[in-house]
Amino acid sequence: MVAFDKCETRPGHIDAILNGLDRYNPETTTVFQDYVAQQCEDRTFDCYANLALLKLYQFNPHLLQQETVTNILAKALTVFPSPAFSLCLALLPAYTQPFPSTSSTPAAPTESQHSDFVESVQKLAQLSTLLESAQYTQFWSTFNSDDLYADLVADVAGFEELVRIRIAVEVGKAFREISAEVLEQWLDLRSREALEKFVTDVCGWVVEKEKAVVRVPANKENETRSEVKSEHVGIEQFGRVIRRGFEQAA
Repeated sequence: MVAFDKCETRPGHIDAILNGLDRYNPETTTVFQDYVAQQCEDRTFDCYANLALLKLYQFNPHLLQQETVTNILAKALTVFPSPAFSLCLALLPAYTQPFPSTSSTPAAPTESQHSDFVESVQKLAQLSTLLESAQYTQFWSTFNSDDLYADLVADVAGFEELVRIRIAVEVGKAFREISAEVLEQWLDLRSREALEKFVTDVCGWVVEKEKAVVRVPANKENETRSEVKSEHVGIEQFGRVIRRGFEQAA
């Protein structure tokens, strides 16, 4: 497993900032913002660097760029079920959080709490919840129900394909055989031909047209294995118990 703070595609100058005191320098926000844009273009994701930028926004709220934040959240959706989205969300201002206040005397809503930025964050959080709970059909239904979702992920190259791949990975962990119709809905592929092309070219799975099912090769996650546990207990471990059994009552 790759360490949380490592990223194979991270440029050297970003790595130098993260490993030095400059990661707390407000002047590096522009460098991190450019790096987020690069991740959106080349389909990579560097959670550690993105969290460093969000931490800078915490310390310097006036530097916060809303579009960069939503791009980070949209990118985090493409690596579920990792905790990246939750970690990023936790560093955002409290008024953006999609959770009810626990305060007994909640403050009156302000104009900022009704801004487009708050709506964007909460809509992305809704998508994250659907993915994390494996409600894939509902995820695509929600995603396609509002043009705002398309606007939020517009900067993320290949967003839908990346999410489909992640869904397929999770399906491959749990199934050896799945209905083609169900998989079409989970992957939001509108035709059987599109499904066959995706599962064959991308996943390496087999489609049985006669039975309308998709077969997933065995792997360490979906393969049924019998497990036999045995314990060897030496008689010396029960010596004290046995001795007590022969002791005479006082």
